[in-house]
Amino acid sequence: MDEKQLRKALSDIPLGDIRYYHQAGSTNDIALAWATEGAPDFSLVVADEQTSGRGRMGRRWLTPPGSSLAMSLILRPTPHVREHISLLSGLGALALTQVLKEYELHAQIKWPNDILIGLRKTAGILVETVWMGDQVESGIIGIGVNVLPESVPPATAVGFPATSIHSEGGKIDRLGLLHDLLERLIQLRPQIGTPDFVRAWEATLAFTDEEVQVWAEPGSGTLVESPLTGILRGLESDGALRLETSSGIQLIQFGEIHLRPM
Repeated sequence: MDEKQLRKALSDIPLGDIRYYHQAGSTNDIALAWATEGAPDFSLVVADEQTSGRGRMGRRWLTPPGSSLAMSLILRPTPHVREHISLLSGLGALALTQVLKEYELHAQIKWPNDILIGLRKTAGILVETVWMGDQVESGIIGIGVNVLPESVPPATAVGFPATSIHSEGGKIDRLGLLHDLLERLIQLRPQIGTPDFVRAWEATLAFTDEEVQVWAEPGSGTLVESPLTGILRGLESDGALRLETSSGIQLIQFGEIHLRPM
C-alpha cells in the first residue's frame, strides 16, 4: 500500500481529506492532533505500519507492515450524533461486522469494541473525542484489523485468542476492506441512535444468552462489583450492556469492563 494506491482506491468515497503514513506511531494520535487543527469532517488517517498503536486502556495494538489495516476516521458530529456520542464505538463495530459478513465471515461483536471471527479476535475499535468546553467537537473512530496471518500476535502477547481475515478464509485485500468499510460507515452514520441501529448492533453481539463474566478496568471508578457473573441479555438504547444476574438486571457502561464467556 502507498498513498497513490490509497487515493485511487478511495476516489469515489466523499472524504474530507486523507493523510497516509508508511510508518506512524498511532493513527489515533495523529487524528486527534489533526482534529484540533481543523481537519474536515470524514477525514482519514491510514498507516501501513504502526509502532505505537493502542487499544482501550492504553493496551498495545500490534500493526506489522503490509499485513494489517490501521485507520482513524475524524467525524464532526451533527447535533443528533452529539446526543448519541456513546454509540460511536458501536458505529465502527457494526459497520465492520456487516462488511465482513458480506465476505461470508461469521463476524460478531464482543462488547464493547472487539470484532470476533469464529470467536477469535480479529479487530478492535478505539473511540476518542475532542471537546470544546462542554461540547464534543469531534470524534475519532480508530479501527485496527488483522488482515493477513502475519498480523496475528503470538498467543503469549494477548489476553484473548486472535485470528486474521485470511486465516478464516476471507480473501479481501486491505484497500478493498477499507473502501467497503468507509461506504458502510457512511450508510450507518445517519441511523445512529435509532431503534434499528441498536437492534442491528444487538443482533451481532457474541455470547448473547450465555453466561459471561465482567470485571472493572483498573482506575475506571465504576461501582460495578468485580467480577460480576450473569447472562448477557442485550443492549440498552444508549449501548450499555444488559446483564441478568442473581440480583436482577444490571447495566454495564462503556469503558469499564472486560467481558469473557464462562
